[in-house]
Amino acid sequence: MTTEEIKSNVLLALDEIRPFLNSDGGDISLISIEDDKHVKVRLEGACISCSVNQMTLKAGVETTIKKYAPQIETVVNIL
Repeated sequence: MTTEEIKSNVLLALDEIRPFLNSDGGDISLISIEDDKHVKVRLEGACISCSVNQMTLKAGVETTIKKYAPQIETVVNIL
């Protein structure tokens, strides 16, 4: 997969999970993809102060991104 295809697939994954975040007053933005395998995102809105945002990041966001782009190894939230 090319760098552009990876970015496109990661954006598709974020579009899939965004409605769930929006329903709780949150959102997510793609910050960067490094070495085609490390994704940096920013949880926004209500997600910033949510007590389970790390669980959301791992169980929801990371899982969905890896479904679309299996070569992704890490997904981290950048404050």
